[in-house]
Amino acid sequence: MNTKRPMNLPEMRIAKRWITCLAMCGMGIVFAGSPCVHGQTGLSWDQVKTKFESANPTLRADAINVDEMKAEEIMAYLRPNPQFTISSDGTQVAPHSGVWQPTKGTQLVNTFSYLHEREHKRELRQESAKEGTQIAGSLHSDLERNLLFNLRVAFVDVLQAKAVLNLTRQELDYYDHIIDISRERFKTGDMAQIDLDRVELQRVQYESDWQTAEVSLRTAKIQLLQLLDDKTPVDQFDVQGLFEFSDQIKALADFRQIALDNRPDLKAAVESIQQAKTNHKLAVSNGSTDPTFSGWYSYNPSFNNPNDQQTLGLSISIPLRIFDRNQGEKKRTQLDIGRNEELEDATRAQVFSDVDSAYAEVNSNVILLRPYKAKYLAQALRVRETVTFAWQRGSASLMDFLNAQSDYRQVQLAYVQLVGSYLTAAGQLNLAVGSEEIR
Repeated sequence: MNTKRPMNLPEMRIAKRWITCLAMCGMGIVFAGSPCVHGQTGLSWDQVKTKFESANPTLRADAINVDEMKAEEIMAYLRPNPQFTISSDGTQVAPHSGVWQPTKGTQLVNTFSYLHEREHKRELRQESAKEGTQIAGSLHSDLERNLLFNLRVAFVDVLQAKAVLNLTRQELDYYDHIIDISRERFKTGDMAQIDLDRVELQRVQYESDWQTAEVSLRTAKIQLLQLLDDKTPVDQFDVQGLFEFSDQIKALADFRQIALDNRPDLKAAVESIQQAKTNHKLAVSNGSTDPTFSGWYSYNPSFNNPNDQQTLGLSISIPLRIFDRNQGEKKRTQLDIGRNEELEDATRAQVFSDVDSAYAEVNSNVILLRPYKAKYLAQALRVRETVTFAWQRGSASLMDFLNAQSDYRQVQLAYVQLVGSYLTAAGQLNLAVGSEEIR
């Protein structure tokens, strides 16, 4: 039969340390996202994002592609080059003397010609090129949107790994206090050797969790450094941010409207329709006739009429578009308008699907996290304190004590994982709407 007894002085000192440890563990999860205490300043999300946008090679290469499209606008608006031709004929040997006289009977003709483009061909080419640049810019923004999501996931993975590591370290420190108390009880004869062994053996699980968390944190940092194209050693790299959730989110209709206003892939789809219409106008224009104007000056000293040796001439050449009137390109560009309209409808439907799915995921995580924050975390801590105190006083079994420790650890770890899932889902929702609505 268990009997209560007053604690001696060593037990009171250890119990005081134990209570302090309980308070630290209860608050530890709040500060899980804070920077490590090594005098090392971690990068915030805005700093990581800025560094990524300036250093990521994939993003920089695509930005160059947009500049290349901009250069194409210059070429699209250039006029056709004029043609200049010099020809000579009639160089001959003098019939009687047999001496070659190159300027005696040579006929010279200098011709200048220019193709005149009608029906605003240059303007339409330039307009199509500008619209192509707009599409390339929107697609570049869409690439940045997707890459930033990957970056955000990697950033959250580091914060979550830090939170898990802090939790496992606090759990290990706390359990070491429990072992100290158990050893004091064993010395005073209040605990059997087998029970002390079972308590000490349980420490293996805490050590394993701590080492696993260490490896997970290093792995998460390595992946983030790869996205940043940063060669900083892992031990010298860190990030900081709020590892917490917010249960206040906008309505689904608001996120849908934000997505319609901001999604760059939807903008690109709308701009493709406009470019297709411009290309159709250009195809119609290219079916028109472009005349070629020519003018020449000729010198023919072989004529006996002195007034006919130097002449000027003009001509106009008009192609007869009887068979080829660019019919195929007109038809193709007309069909391309319909194709891009269908793609725009598909992209719009995809936008709604992305927003609805991401919103449901965020809302689900918020529903799960609310009771943890309001009840389960405090409840698990209270159960552990109560059972541990009862076990110390001999009013609870060793199995009850170990189960209480395990339950507390599982609840804390589940909360950390749910917060990580929430932040990842929030990043997915930001990806779906095309802007950072949830930080």
